[in-house]
Amino acid sequence: MKIKTKLTLGVGLLFVLIVLLSVIGSVYINKLKSDTEKILTANYNSIEFSKNMLLALDKIETDSAVAIKDFKKNSILQEKNLTEFGEKEATQNLNLHFKSYLQQPSDEKEKLIREDLVTIMSLNMKGIERKSDIAIITAENATFWIATLGTICFLIAVTLLFNLPQTIAEPINQLTFSIRQIANKNYNERVHFKGSEEFNDLANSFNIMAEKLQEYESSTLSEQLMEKKRIETLVNNMHDAVIGLDENHFIYMINDEALKITNLNRDEIIGKTAHEVAVNNDLVRELLKNIDLSVKEPIKIVSDNKENYFEQDIIPINIVRTGEKEKKYIGKVILLRNITPFKELDFAKTNFIATISHELKTPISAIKMGVQLLNNQKFGELNDQQKELVNGINDDGQRLLNITGELLNLSQVETGNIRLNIENCSPKEIVQAAIKNVEKLAEQKNILINLQYLLNDNDFVSADFDKTVWVMNNFLSNAIKHSFQDENIQILVEKINSNIKFSITDTGKGIDEKYHRQVFERYFQVPGEHQNGTGLGLAISKNFIEKQHGEIGVKSSLNQGSTFYFVLPSV
Repeated sequence: MKIKTKLTLGVGLLFVLIVLLSVIGSVYINKLKSDTEKILTANYNSIEFSKNMLLALDKIETDSAVAIKDFKKNSILQEKNLTEFGEKEATQNLNLHFKSYLQQPSDEKEKLIREDLVTIMSLNMKGIERKSDIAIITAENATFWIATLGTICFLIAVTLLFNLPQTIAEPINQLTFSIRQIANKNYNERVHFKGSEEFNDLANSFNIMAEKLQEYESSTLSEQLMEKKRIETLVNNMHDAVIGLDENHFIYMINDEALKITNLNRDEIIGKTAHEVAVNNDLVRELLKNIDLSVKEPIKIVSDNKENYFEQDIIPINIVRTGEKEKKYIGKVILLRNITPFKELDFAKTNFIATISHELKTPISAIKMGVQLLNNQKFGELNDQQKELVNGINDDGQRLLNITGELLNLSQVETGNIRLNIENCSPKEIVQAAIKNVEKLAEQKNILINLQYLLNDNDFVSADFDKTVWVMNNFLSNAIKHSFQDENIQILVEKINSNIKFSITDTGKGIDEKYHRQVFERYFQVPGEHQNGTGLGLAISKNFIEKQHGEIGVKSSLNQGSTFYFVLPSV
């Protein structure tokens, strides 16, 4: 607990008790005053009135008119001051006996009047005694509470007096001793305070200081220089380009590979900011553009009359200083990883695929032509077994033709040579062309394709007609392939803001949510499905749509079918 909190609690409690003591004292004093006033007002006045009536009764024989008047006056006052039990009856008897005495005076009647007055005085004397007892009890209670609270206040004050100075003085003495130890280069000294948070924070700060001094004392300049030399040698012999920037973008390190590809001299750039160097160097300027972003596309650099490709990786440097807990940013390293050999292999693979696909397309088309001629009865009829073989050859030839078409499209995607013919297209014509391509495939499974077209005739989409029909055809083919026999496929075309959305919904098994992002990757096929394709169709569709500034996606759950959709800008 903090010392400030302890002081606040102790002094605050003391203050509250003193206030409470004052309030209780005031309450009991007022109560004693009230009890005293009740005795004076109620009982003492009745005794005084009774005494005056006795004196008036004694003077009736000598001065009857004045005495009677005084008697009646005090009798009226007494009637207004009836406070004790039985006092009212005694006062009424007094008045009756006095009236009877005035009509016919006698010693017997005078005696009755005196007895009544004595009764009234006696009742009020008992009342005084009772109220005095109550006042005494009130005084005793006041004494008890005042003494109790006073004692508690005294104990709190004594506690603060004896504990507080020691609580403050002892850590200060210990800290003073430890500082002297540090001054004598005894850096192993540590302090540990118990109790208040302020002194705990002070102890932590002191211990961090001692730890840093100990670390500094134990390290030598020669060892640091040796470590620096080892690191520089390691970095300079790396095949990847490395550029080190501090937190203010000053260049403090660059290896030989980075100097080679940037055509810079070490002495010219060390100690300068990257922005200063970027003024006269295109590569550094390009690197700074993406210094705070993760770059996916490789950077192309022409070096030694050859195209080289590098992956840029920005590595922030964060350290935890000795004795501290939070990380502190002290700079970053730009790493350029040379991927030229892999890029060359990729280009070779793409060219190989394109060449093979193109070369295969001609013989496959010839095979299909031959199959069509065999099916023509002009060249003679085929028996059932021959027809079955011809149909098998035709199906396999079509499958090979589809695969070579997909591979050719893939090679266009990978080389970035997709040629788009963007024009204003009718969404209805795109859908109808795609439906026509898959009609026979749908008839084989008795699947009905329903179109829900929610656009006007003057709504057009900005797209490449053939590429978009290809994507739509791929979606419909997949929907038919994964739907059950005698089911329906829904096509929905609608306008959303300034875009037009095409959705194809099937009633198949659906796709687990964890595979939604992977289905658009090359060669990926959902595990457990019947693998009868290349896994390229959706990847190519994604590239075709995104090249047209569109968006593609899927919504699906297991056993609830799938909805594949793409969105293109409307005109």
